[in-house]
Amino acid sequence: MESKSRDQDAQAFLVRALGRLKRRAEFQRVSRGKRRSCDPFTLQAAPRRPEDLACEARLGFTVTKKVGNSVVRNRIRRRLKAALRDAEPLEARADCDYVLMARREALARPFAALVDDLRQAFRAIGRTEKDGPRPSDFNPPKGKNRRP
Repeated sequence: MESKSRDQDAQAFLVRALGRLKRRAEFQRVSRGKRRSCDPFTLQAAPRRPEDLACEARLGFTVTKKVGNSVVRNRIRRRLKAALRDAEPLEARADCDYVLMARREALARPFAALVDDLRQAFRAIGRTEKDGPRPSDFNPPKGKNRRP
C-alpha cells in the first residue's frame, strides 16, 4: 500500500513540475518549434504565447499507432514518464511547451540511457532556444506563394 501512495506522489510531482498539453492545437503549435532527435524519441519545444504564461512548463506525449498496439504504446508512455521523474531536475524553461514523440526504441533502451537521453535533449533544446534561430533552421515558404 505504501508503494502505491509513493507512486501517486511521484506522479503528482511530475504533474506539478511540468504541466500537461491536452488539446490537439497545442500539440500542432509545438510541432512547428525546435526539435531534438535521438534513437528513443524526438523532443519538440515551442515558446508559449504571453497570455498562456500563467503556469510552469507543459509537456505532452505522442506515441503513434506505427509504434505498436495499445499495450506497447502505453508501456512506452509509462516508461518515458518514469524516466522524466528520474531525470529531475530538467532544464525545462517555464515559458515553453514540450512534446515527446516516442519511438519503439524507447522500449528496448536501457533505463539509465533513456534518462540520460532525456537530460541531454532538454539541455540541447534549451541551448538552441537561448542562442536564437540558426541559419540552417530557416525554412523558405513552400507552395505557389513563394518568391524565386
